[in-house]
Amino acid sequence: MVLLSALALFLALTGVPRPAAAVATPAAAAGTFRNPLNTGPDPFMTYWNGSYYLTTTQGDSIRMWRSPSLSTLLTTDPVTIWTDSDPTRNRNLWAPEFYRFGDHWYLYYTADDGIDDHHRLYVLESDGDDPAGSYHFKAQLTPPNHASDFSIDPGILQHNGRLYLAYSGTNQYQHNGLNIAPLLNPYTVSGDAVAIDAAGGCPEVREGPEFLYRNGRTWMTYSTCDTGKPDYQLWMMSLPDGADPLVPGNWQQHQGPVFSRADDHGVYGPGHHAFFRSPDGTEDWIVYHAKTTPAYTYSDRSTRAQRIGWNPDGSPALGVPLAMGATQDLPAGDPGPAAFWINDDGRSNGDGTVSYTGAWNSGTGCATQCFWGDDHWSNQAGNTATFSFTGTRIALLSVRDTGNGYAALSIDGGPERTLDYYGAVRTGETLQFLSPRLPSGRHTLRVRVTGTHNGSSQAAYVSVDRAEIYAD
Repeated sequence: MVLLSALALFLALTGVPRPAAAVATPAAAAGTFRNPLNTGPDPFMTYWNGSYYLTTTQGDSIRMWRSPSLSTLLTTDPVTIWTDSDPTRNRNLWAPEFYRFGDHWYLYYTADDGIDDHHRLYVLESDGDDPAGSYHFKAQLTPPNHASDFSIDPGILQHNGRLYLAYSGTNQYQHNGLNIAPLLNPYTVSGDAVAIDAAGGCPEVREGPEFLYRNGRTWMTYSTCDTGKPDYQLWMMSLPDGADPLVPGNWQQHQGPVFSRADDHGVYGPGHHAFFRSPDGTEDWIVYHAKTTPAYTYSDRSTRAQRIGWNPDGSPALGVPLAMGATQDLPAGDPGPAAFWINDDGRSNGDGTVSYTGAWNSGTGCATQCFWGDDHWSNQAGNTATFSFTGTRIALLSVRDTGNGYAALSIDGGPERTLDYYGAVRTGETLQFLSPRLPSGRHTLRVRVTGTHNGSSQAAYVSVDRAEIYAD
C-alpha cells in the first residue's frame, strides 16, 4: 500500500502546465534566471518541501545541491551524500536519480571498479525523510538475465500501480540499449529485463530513460547517439495506460528527435535529462545537459533548464533548446530572488556596470558562443575590466579557448588570485569564476590581463562576456 499511495500521489500532481516561454531581450530582474544551473552533466532534479534538489555526475562521489530558487542553484554549495569504500563500486559514479516512496528517498546510480564495462546499478536508502540524506547502501539492482552485463542510467517507471527499473545496458540492439525490469519494491528486482528496440537516428546509444505521465499514456524520452557528439539528442516512445511495459510491442515509437541541437542558439548535444514540476505544480520543466561547442568532446556539458508544453495530440512538446544566456521567467511559485546580468558592453538589467582601462578588442565574432553575441578580449598586460555591482556574489562567464591566458582577479581591491582562461576546446559562456559570498552591498571585481599563459596555450588573451550577480 505504501508504494501504491506514493504512485497515486505522483500521478495526481501531473496537472496541465502553462506553455513554455522565454524572453530574448533585456527584462526586469525580478522573477527571471539564466542558465547554467550547474557545471556538471547528467542532471536530475526534484522540487520538494520548499526547495529544488539537484544531482549531476561528479565521478568520485554523489553530491546534491539544494536551493529555494532556480536562480541561485549555481551559487549553492553542494552536500556530499555518498562515497563508497567498496573497491568494486567506488569509481565512476554516474547519473544519480532520487525518488520518494513512503517516508524514505531512494537514490539510484551506476558505478564501477575503474573498468567501464564493470558498471552496475545500485540503490541507496535515506535514513530519514530528506532527499539530501543521510543515506545507507541498500542493494545492487540485478535483473537475473543481465547479472553480469554492463548497465548504467537507472530510472524508475511507475505504471499501473507498479514500479519498474528502466536503464541502459547490454542487449541485442546496442551495448547501451534500453531495458525494463519489474521491481518488487524500490530496491528489489523481481524478474528478467526485457529489451526495447528504440529508434534514435544513429547506431550508438539509447540511454537515460525518463518518464512523463499524461493524457492516457506514459511517455518515455531517452538520449541517443554519443554524448561527446553535437548530435546527442532525445527521442520518444509511449505506452497506453493499462498496457504491460514488459511487452516490447506495447511501446509505440515516435518518429524523429523531440529535442536536439540548435545551432542558431549555440546549443549542441542536448540530452541526458529529467523532468520536474514548478513549485506551484502548474508547470512541467525539463532539466538537461548541453554544450556550447560543436566539437566532439565530453567536457563543456553544463546543466540547463527550460519550461515544456504539450501538443494537441497529448504528447509532450519539449521545444527547442534555448541559448545558454536566454532570460527566462522563473517557474511558477519560485520565490526568487532573481539574479541579474551585466554584459561586456555595459548593458545590465540590474544595479551593475563594467568599465575598462587600456585598449580592448570588441565585436560580434563569437556569435552564439557569447551572451548577446558580443564580447571584449585583450592580451595586453595591465589592461583591466572592472565590474561594479550591488549583491552578494558574482559569476563570470565567457569564452575559453586555445589562445587564452592568465588573468589576475581581485575583489574590492583585495589580494589578487590567478585565473586561467585557457581551454583545449573553444567553448562559450563557460563559467570561469564564482566569487565567495560577500556582505550585502556594493562591490567591485577587477579582471587584470597578465599577458602570460600556460605552456599549452598559443597566446594570452582574456575574454570578458557575461557576469551574473546574485542577491543572497
